[in-house]
Amino acid sequence: MRVSVVLFTADLRLHDHPPLRAALESSDAVVPLFVRDPAVETAGFAAPNRCAFLDDCLADLDTALRERGGRLVVRSGDPAWEVCRVAAGTGAVEVHMAAECSAFAARREERLRTALERDGRRLSVHDTVTTVVPPGLLTPAASDHFAVFTPYHRHWAQVPPRPVYGAPRTVPVPGTARGERLPAGRRGAATSPGLPPGGESRARAEVTAYWRRGLDSYDTTRDDLAADATSRLSAHLHFGTLSPVELVHRARRRGGAGAEAFVRQLAWRDFHRQVLAARPHAAHADYRTKGDHWRSEDTASADIDAWREGRTGYPVVDAAMRQLRHEGWMHNRARLLTASFLTKTLYVDWRIGAAHFLYWLVDGDLANNQLNWQWMAGTGNDTRPNRVLNPLAQARKYDPRGDYVRRWVPELAGLRAPSVHAPWRLPGEERAALDYPDPIVSLSDGLDRFRHARGRGTRP
Repeated sequence: MRVSVVLFTADLRLHDHPPLRAALESSDAVVPLFVRDPAVETAGFAAPNRCAFLDDCLADLDTALRERGGRLVVRSGDPAWEVCRVAAGTGAVEVHMAAECSAFAARREERLRTALERDGRRLSVHDTVTTVVPPGLLTPAASDHFAVFTPYHRHWAQVPPRPVYGAPRTVPVPGTARGERLPAGRRGAATSPGLPPGGESRARAEVTAYWRRGLDSYDTTRDDLAADATSRLSAHLHFGTLSPVELVHRARRRGGAGAEAFVRQLAWRDFHRQVLAARPHAAHADYRTKGDHWRSEDTASADIDAWREGRTGYPVVDAAMRQLRHEGWMHNRARLLTASFLTKTLYVDWRIGAAHFLYWLVDGDLANNQLNWQWMAGTGNDTRPNRVLNPLAQARKYDPRGDYVRRWVPELAGLRAPSVHAPWRLPGEERAALDYPDPIVSLSDGLDRFRHARGRGTRP
């Protein structure tokens, strides 16, 4: 009997899964395998929200496999070692897995390939499992990657996405495949109370619901903070419970301005992946250094704590930071304005903000998170590195009635716009009655500090 192993990583689904499809076509049986890698925890990526969501995804994947006569095999340890053990125990001659873009994933793939080849086995790595267009496929004439989104998107939109594959009807698994019990759901005091459930079945139901209620107006409502009109599919894309290729096909069949804007966001996701694949150091170092001498935990601890806790005195910033802690998610517009506030107004190192986001975000994705933070900090691939988002202007534009602020900052629930966005401007008695802090910095002082420090290259 010919056996193959399918190593699941950030592709925890059965629909539109090229590695699983290839394994089933070439083998009599497959071993659906997930390895819990302790290096993920050592590297600091095993944050509570993502661990809990991952447990949901694995349980849902196991259920779907059992409905098809199979099961998920879970092991713990070094992936190269565990995969080789499973392959040897089942007589598998080939291992299939999805390509990824980070340096961590590249090292894992290389170690696995070397270990398998040493045992006389093969590793097949499949593109377009977690992306629509694989990193490195599109390159400008003078570089190994696109540094600017617009020309990248122009080329990206011309690449026909591969066909979508349905979920298999059966998944035969050899009886010799041995694994551990599935991890129990790790939801508790360390996780966000509003953390949503994970898993492919949930993801597909959410896509169907969003297609009915919000896709057609996505282009006009996605920045409306109070409307909460984004798709909220980012966590499912991060864990691979949804296929970006399938989403592009479905959106384009739907058509319209909303669908086009939605597909453009998937192109942004691929854009960041091709940048990170070409410049892995951008996960922790400036993509384009400006010689900044950022404020650090040592020099700005009080300001950083206020930002993390949602107590800056700027209501729209605080609302966003509280949403992050409660839901493990934050509206994209809010991510931009809170990042601008930390890096441009407080002049704090972008890595501090990126690390805080990676801890809480269930969709905490290295490429999107780090490169969006750099985009806002002015060290990334933004063609306007001195861009600053004024929180008051952002609040007036994207939360004009103040509904988003009142939802997340209950101390201000009795205020109407525009006072809810600038409560420090209220008359004395009204201001004194609020259990809400004054602004920790004036916007003009923060901007002056940023401009002075960047212009002089000195510590503010």
